[in-house]
Amino acid sequence: MALIVKKFGGSSVATPDKMRAIVQRVLKGKQPEDKIVIVVSAMGDTTDELVALAKQITSKTYGREMDMLLTTGEQVSIALMAMAFQEAGQKAISFTGAQAGIKTSDAFNKGRILALKPGRIMKALDQGNIVIVAGFQGITGHGDITTLGRGGSDTTAVAIAGAIHADVCEIYTDVDGVYTSDPRVVPNAKKIDQITYGEMLEMAKLGAGVMQPRAVEMGSRFGVPIHVRSTFSEDEGTMIQEDCSMEVKQYLIRGVASDKNVAKITVLGIPNKPGFAYRVFAELAEKHVDVDMIVQSVRIANEGVTDITFTIARTDLEQAKAVLANLRKEMPVEDVLIDDKMAKVSVVGAGMAGHPGIAAGMFGVLGDNGINIEIISTSEISITCLISEDVIDKAVKAIHAHFFDED
Repeated sequence: MALIVKKFGGSSVATPDKMRAIVQRVLKGKQPEDKIVIVVSAMGDTTDELVALAKQITSKTYGREMDMLLTTGEQVSIALMAMAFQEAGQKAISFTGAQAGIKTSDAFNKGRILALKPGRIMKALDQGNIVIVAGFQGITGHGDITTLGRGGSDTTAVAIAGAIHADVCEIYTDVDGVYTSDPRVVPNAKKIDQITYGEMLEMAKLGAGVMQPRAVEMGSRFGVPIHVRSTFSEDEGTMIQEDCSMEVKQYLIRGVASDKNVAKITVLGIPNKPGFAYRVFAELAEKHVDVDMIVQSVRIANEGVTDITFTIARTDLEQAKAVLANLRKEMPVEDVLIDDKMAKVSVVGAGMAGHPGIAAGMFGVLGDNGINIEIISTSEISITCLISEDVIDKAVKAIHAHFFDED
C-alpha cells in the first residue's frame, strides 16, 4: 500500500477532457490498497481571467475580496474532478482548503500555512475515497479565506503530504521535470534527474518557476520526496530529495535561474545613525513586502548620511511606494529612486562551495557580453547578479553555455 499526494496544475486540468485523462491515468496506476490525495489548481487561465475581471471593477488592491474571488477557480476544479472520478466508478470527495484543515496566516494574497489538521482527509481516505483538495488556499483563525501566492498549489500538496506522512508528493505539470535553465530561453537546457532540497529551494527563490519556494522548504522540513513530472508523459521527471547519488553530487553548477519580476529601490540620504534602516525595512515587512538584495553605502563626502539600495518583487512595488512615501513624511530622506526594469540572473549548485573560479567565470561571461552588474549577492550555493531586464535572456544563454556546454 502507498500513500500518495498528486498535484495537477492549471494546464493539466484546463478542460473536462484533460480531467478525464487524469482520472484514467490515476486509476490505471492505482493499486487496490493505495490511498491517494489529489490537489488541483484552477482550470487553465482561470486565475488570470479572474484578476482581469477584478481590474474591470477597480485598479486598487482589495486583498480580502480578491482572495474571495480567486479561490472560486479551484472550487470549480475540485468539484468537476470529483464528479469525473465518480463517473468512472471511483469513490471521490472534494474539499476546499478550509475543509481540508489548512490554517493560514492573515496575509491576504500571500498567506502562509501555519497548521494542517488532516483528520477529515484521513477519514475520507479510510472510507475508500480519492480525496480532491483545492490548492492555493486556506483559512485564517478568524474564518477568512486566504490564497498562498502564485504556485501555492505546490505548497498545498507538499503540506498535505507532510501532514499525512505520504510516501511521495508528485507534482504534475506541463514540463517533464526541472531543467538546468528555462528551456524557453535555453533550448538545449538539460533535464535534471535528481536535485537536493537546498539546491531546488535556491533555484525556486531565484526565479525557476517550476516549483514554489515554500513548497520545497516544506518538503525539506518534513522529509517528503517530491517528484516533478509531466502530466502528458509517463517518463520519470526530477526527484527532489535530501540524498542524491554520488554522480549528481559531483556537479559544481546545477542550474542557471532568472527572475524578471524585480524592481530596484534606492533610498538616498538616510541618517547614518542606529535605527533608521530598521524603520525602512520594518515598515516594508509590516506590509508583507519581501526585500531581497540589500546594499548600504556610507558617503565619504558626508559621513552623516547613507544610501540604501534593495530589490523587491515588481508586483510589490505599489505597496512599497506607499510605505516609502509615508516614511519620507516622518524621517529625513533626500530622495527615493526606483527602477522597475531590472532582473536577476543566478547560478546555483551545492558543489560550488570551496571551488574558486565560479564567480570569476560568471562575471567574465557577463563582461564579455557587455552586461553591466548593478548588485551582487551570494550564498553558500548561489551567486546572483542584478542586471538590466532587457539583457536577461542574453545573460542566461551565455552563462549556461559557459558552465554546461563544456560538459
